[in-house]
Amino acid sequence: MLPQEIIRKKRDRDALSKDEIESFVRGVTDKSVGEGQVASFCMAVLLNGMTGAERVNLTMAMAHSGRTLDWSRENLSGPVLDKHSTGGIGDKVSLMLAPIVAACGGFVPMISGRGLGHTGGTLDKMDSIPGYTSQPDTELLRRAVKEVGCAIIGATSDIAPADRIIYAVRDVTATVESLDLITASILSKKLAAGLQGLVMDVKYGTGAFMQKFDDAKALAQSIAGVANGAGLPCTALLTDMNQCLGRAAGNAIEVREAIQYLRNENIDLRLHEVTMALTRDLLITGKLAKDMKEARALAEKHLKSGRAAEIFGKMVAALGGPADIVENYEKHLPLAPVVLEVHANERNGVIEGIDARALGLAIIELGGGRRLTTDKIDHSVGLGNVAAIGVKTERPLATVYARTKEQAERAASVIRTAYKIAPAGTKVPPAPVIREKVAG
Repeated sequence: MLPQEIIRKKRDRDALSKDEIESFVRGVTDKSVGEGQVASFCMAVLLNGMTGAERVNLTMAMAHSGRTLDWSRENLSGPVLDKHSTGGIGDKVSLMLAPIVAACGGFVPMISGRGLGHTGGTLDKMDSIPGYTSQPDTELLRRAVKEVGCAIIGATSDIAPADRIIYAVRDVTATVESLDLITASILSKKLAAGLQGLVMDVKYGTGAFMQKFDDAKALAQSIAGVANGAGLPCTALLTDMNQCLGRAAGNAIEVREAIQYLRNENIDLRLHEVTMALTRDLLITGKLAKDMKEARALAEKHLKSGRAAEIFGKMVAALGGPADIVENYEKHLPLAPVVLEVHANERNGVIEGIDARALGLAIIELGGGRRLTTDKIDHSVGLGNVAAIGVKTERPLATVYARTKEQAERAASVIRTAYKIAPAGTKVPPAPVIREKVAG
């Protein structure tokens, strides 16, 4: 089938058949469909949407565009589980959740993505660890998961290869926000990974792709529905992304915060609440706990005992990184040399709102994100000590870590515009961190 005819059909708002979708995805994989055609297809899908059947067919075609994993030969002692987030600013939950779930008896082959648009990517964060193999071959992935309990990686070249190509094009063609493409992208990798349970963290707010709550809920329902329809038990939590999640945003600096969390140091309460809620639901889905109370207690136990931190360290070592990453993270994760505290123009006020997307754009300005798929990321730059809603502006809004003074000052200008300041004494009610749960 001619790819341009398939694009034309979707452009004209007609539903694509299963055969047409499979033909297009095969073309993406074998390169008979060009990058421009992929971009046109993505834009047509963004503008015109897909039916439920089209969405399922696209997801399954992408999942089967390469190798699919079967864990039965490993004789694992627990369920194969995973968590995925739709992305946000400062979202490093995966780095803590994977070793906590592994400590509780699950096995987590966490196939993650790189940064899309203004949000950071888990894979980019892991790439800041020297020597870490973020895209191992399948045998190394299997060995790490079996021996350690978890592996935070990118899709290997033979797992959902069509998604890797489409994912990169979406990032630079303003088609990231498509509900249909997000659903297919996420679930194609999860279905190919041979999971037995999945929990989704679907963000809404100024720093999310789906800024409106209703749009985020529609995405959560789409993912949970397609996943469960494909035989993968899945629940989704709708979580707030109207501000940075945690105190750091960037790459190396977020890994630092995650390690501090695993060491039971400097724990941000909002970050902890999201991490525990997602871990709890995943343990219940995997039948590692019978109810919420037992699941939360189990997760807290292995976090506080240091067992989760130990597993994170073993995972990093198993995938080529330094064996002492937990003990000596500052040495292995250096930050950029230029440090600038950013203060609000109005020092006598309270933070009433934050454009979290602008914080992500500030990180891109520093070189910590991509404008083009070919851009190299500077893992050492980022934001620390990021102020939250309700905080008084007598303290800095953030601390910038940059390569040059000029970069730091440009980022500072963007950061100041991100914050809405109210007069001192204004009461700013806290927003719920977790607003709703969606079950498939």
